[in-house]
Amino acid sequence: MNTDYYEILGVSRDASPEEIKRAYRRLARQYHPDVAEGDGAEEQFKEVTRAYEVLSNPEKRQMYDAGVDPSAPGGGQGFGQGFGFQDIFETFFGGQTARRGPVPRARRGQDALVRLEIELAEAAFGVHRELQVDTAVTCPTCEGSCCRPGTSPRTCEVCGGHGTVQRVARSFLGQVMTSSPCPTCHGFGTVIPEPCPECSGEGRVRARRTLSVDVPAGVETGTRIKLPGQGEVGPAGGPPGDVYLEVRERPHATLVRQGDDLHCSLPVPMTAAALGTVVSLETLDGTREIDIRPGTQPGEVVTVRGLGVGHLRGAGRGDLHVHVDVQVPSGLDAEQERLLRELAALRGEERPEPRLAPAQPGMFAKLRDKLAGR
Repeated sequence: MNTDYYEILGVSRDASPEEIKRAYRRLARQYHPDVAEGDGAEEQFKEVTRAYEVLSNPEKRQMYDAGVDPSAPGGGQGFGQGFGFQDIFETFFGGQTARRGPVPRARRGQDALVRLEIELAEAAFGVHRELQVDTAVTCPTCEGSCCRPGTSPRTCEVCGGHGTVQRVARSFLGQVMTSSPCPTCHGFGTVIPEPCPECSGEGRVRARRTLSVDVPAGVETGTRIKLPGQGEVGPAGGPPGDVYLEVRERPHATLVRQGDDLHCSLPVPMTAAALGTVVSLETLDGTREIDIRPGTQPGEVVTVRGLGVGHLRGAGRGDLHVHVDVQVPSGLDAEQERLLRELAALRGEERPEPRLAPAQPGMFAKLRDKLAGR
């Protein structure tokens, strides 16, 4: 390869597709025959366009980086002058038939992945969001035609609008008739004599657009929501791709989600657990009163039906599970200690006999560790 396409576009060999596109648009405006002065402007414009055609196509760029110029006659592949292995394969295995007719210039746009962060309450009840996304939209100047307003594509004079050219090549198999994409129109069958100055002949431009999405109740981290036809518009005004919203649920300060159920820890004084009480608890539905029955033990769970997360598929909601954390008093004053000793004497618990049991971390312990980030 004598031509360095990276040098022509002024980009590094590890340049991203967006960098290559920006470089091409800048140089295309600079060297376009309609605006550039000098006899060499047209040739420079052709060189820039040829470099972009190769480097903007992942397969062609990979071939070029491997030392093969796909824009050269015969695609740069060779068993001999103007004849390649691909030609042999197409001739004997039906490649010609699959390529009949010009290639459509309009192609489907790419899909896009957008990450969306939501709160636990939004996941529980659903939420409507307006999102700003940068994407490709149809060029407002040429409306996807790729041509300067007032002009239109012209039938390629080399291939006569067929998009392919045929040639006879010599190989070790003898003379073979091969068919390959037209090097002038690149298989489209038409050429753009005057590219649109706004989109440089691509038929689309980058713009910021607002997406409206209704996030259903029950989504969780990792859920993907498909928005058909909301992705990038394809080249030459081709149909748009899709947008996929990937949900990430932010951790809640006090509630832990497991499926559609919610769990929380409720500290209760020892006396309240022994005597029973009513505790006000903040839930996703506002303040709710939780009934603590007399004699509630540490780690017991009070379940409140229907205060969890809405089901993604089907009606109804999960439950709220309140894990009771019985708090043992410390720092007793003399009167409090005297009263507790009297209670212990009445219950015969001054010197209780130990009854060992296997250590089993309860749900509350696991929940507490999760809340603490351990």
